Amino acid sequence: QGRLAQYGGGLVQPGGSLRLSCRASGLTFFSSYTMSWYRQAPGKEREMVARDSDGTRTYADSVKGRFTMSRSNREEAVYLQMDQLKPEDTAVYYCNALRRAGREYDYWGQGTQVTVSA
Repeated sequence: QGRLAQYGGGLVQPGGSLRLSCRASGLTFFSSYTMSWYRQAPGKEREMVARDSDGTRTYADSVKGRFTMSRSNREEAVYLQMDQLKPEDTAVYYCNALRRAGREYDYWGQGTQVTVSA
């Protein structure tokens, strides 16, 4: 059974940095998964923040130039480096692993709170 475990997050002042980690276990062919980071702020819908699909990275316009996603297939992990954080980045952040191979394999991390406040 696949599982994603998230680490990191917390409280940071505006302009600060945080790094989120997401480690997979039990995912066969981890390198074939599209890995994404999502976030959900109170009262808002979940939105995609960053995605790595077959080596191609995409970012939401709101985080371009400030957030950097990285991936290690050897470690079966993805990371989200968040710099120049703003109060509007406050949300619960989730990592996601998605693979379609005959059937859909879709896994979510447990979520981690990021709060940007003075």
